[in-house]
Amino acid sequence: MKVAFATQDLLRVDAHFGWAKNIAIYNVSPDGHEFIETIEFNGDLQEDGNEDKLEPKINAVKDCAILYVAAIGGSGAARVVANNIFPMKVKEPEAISELLTKLQDVLKAPAPPPWLRKAMAKSGESKEEVNYED
Repeated sequence: MKVAFATQDLLRVDAHFGWAKNIAIYNVSPDGHEFIETIEFNGDLQEDGNEDKLEPKINAVKDCAILYVAAIGGSGAARVVANNIFPMKVKEPEAISELLTKLQDVLKAPAPPPWLRKAMAKSGESKEEVNYED
């Protein structure tokens, strides 16, 4: 399944979704992960109330099942959820590599938690019949 990470430094989830300079996208399965691409954003990203800055970011993560962020505003969260993307907020900056490993471990569990089953369903995956070569 595709997973997105809001990042300033490309190493950690350390960015507010609306203010993120970069969105790193990975394909994740229980057996590993693969970097797909980084999408870079320019302009005045910190302008509160500027809903136009969200549209390119929503489009960038539309086919992702999970979005990791340091923070996300109400309207951004609503738009992410409306696109069936599960937002995951980290409490403090956390390495993308560590988050990928943790997610792989959860995917290996015989019964993933409900939020992950929902995310897997978006990707067309189920625990019984999983296609990790999307």
